[in-house]
Amino acid sequence: MDADKRYLGTVVHNHSVVIYYLDLIYLAVDIEARAYPAGFVGSTRGSQYQQEKYDQQEVNGWHYSVWFDRRRSTRLTATLCAFSFHTLTNLRATQGVSGLRTSLYPDIEPRTRGMLALDNGHEMYWEESGRADGVPVAFVHGGPGAGTMSEHRRFFNPEYFRIILFDQRGAGRSIPQASIEANTTADLIADMERLRTHLGVESWHLFGGSWGSTLALAYAQAYPDRTLGMVLRGIFTCSRREVDWFISGLGRVFPDAWEDFTAAIPEAERGDLLTAYRTRLNDPDPAVHMTAAQTWATYEARCSSLKPNAEAVRSVGTSQGTLALARIEAHYLANGAFLAPDQLFRGIDRIRHIPTAIVHGRYDMVCPIETAYRLHKAWPDAAFTVVPDAGHSALEPGTRMALLGAVEQLKTG
Repeated sequence: MDADKRYLGTVVHNHSVVIYYLDLIYLAVDIEARAYPAGFVGSTRGSQYQQEKYDQQEVNGWHYSVWFDRRRSTRLTATLCAFSFHTLTNLRATQGVSGLRTSLYPDIEPRTRGMLALDNGHEMYWEESGRADGVPVAFVHGGPGAGTMSEHRRFFNPEYFRIILFDQRGAGRSIPQASIEANTTADLIADMERLRTHLGVESWHLFGGSWGSTLALAYAQAYPDRTLGMVLRGIFTCSRREVDWFISGLGRVFPDAWEDFTAAIPEAERGDLLTAYRTRLNDPDPAVHMTAAQTWATYEARCSSLKPNAEAVRSVGTSQGTLALARIEAHYLANGAFLAPDQLFRGIDRIRHIPTAIVHGRYDMVCPIETAYRLHKAWPDAAFTVVPDAGHSALEPGTRMALLGAVEQLKTG
């Protein structure tokens, strides 16, 4: 052990990260045990915060990097962030494999794709990738109105799963884009069932986050015999409490983002921001509805991750995809997702037997953890993982790792 490491080190024992301290009488240390994908090395040390390789342990492809600050000499604060030993141990126990996957699977192209005719002039985009004879898994995207993207295929092992992506009516590549006509939760459930039949799938796993968790729960309760298992992230049930939080409550945590969100609406209309935005999002004038859509989508992007994600904010454009997200989202929020109060909680008995994993970021501000915790208490048999260093996004490192582990567990049920 070199001279620096006499102060602090990390060991891994029985799949738990253990922090040990030596010679701390005259050196107080702020510690963060952080896990990063293999190949990343980073630490901050000393008053100049020079980046350097300090201490690193590798286990199953993960590097445990120790960060510390010599400047504080009056107290010791130990904080396990990013990936706590509890989360690591829990994932090791539930994943049931010898190693932890830390990154998404390599990018792949669809094997086949098409447009499925629905009703009322809607057509739904769908695609398949992975094994043609694999275990079917359907990615249920969020929003509502967000649509799918290539990264969504990469949560699944293409050598094992038959990966099915589809854009809900009005979203993504489905047409007519951004349409809210004949667009309700019951319609989307019927669309999923029509797609399952069209593809010749007997039953499938569901992977849904945010609004995708809402729709996955609703579909499973309608068709429990067609649902093999579920991975649910960022639980959302579209209750009045959740909607009010998104529209107004977020301002308590992101006052700057909320200030910009409200500034786009005349002061006389700010008492009902959701109605004000719906009016503009449904206005036929592109100058009106695109401005409102971009402001809405930017607000959501600014609040969706634990750390500011400038790239996510920059990616908000002025395309029809941005309009679809904002218009359809506002449509569903204003109508309580066309669900009866507490409908998804009252229907849990229909799906208790379905193997399910619930993953939620501790600091998810878009969909606060209280709803996920309530679901966990109502459905204790479902695996429940709280990612201690994550917000709402599925692509934050801790959430991504938890989701990959939960998907792996689908293989064993």
